[in-house]
Amino acid sequence: MRYAQGGGLTDAERAARERLWIQAMERFEAGQKNAEVAATLRVSERSVERWRRAMLRTCGSLRGGDAEGVPD
Repeated sequence: MRYAQGGGLTDAERAARERLWIQAMERFEAGQKNAEVAATLRVSERSVERWRRAMLRTCGSLRGGDAEGVPD
């Protein structure tokens, strides 16, 4: 079954997820590793890996350094 736009989340849940994503992006730019970001934001490392890959695809690079912490 496919969810509607937004993955079945309410507007409030979508906004909370977006805030987490933005915080993760800021931490990536500061050079934090996936495990650190996941622990700080209390999300799974798998989610953080996906977010980092999405950022790299979208932006091409991280301003704060390289793609350290991204598994091959």
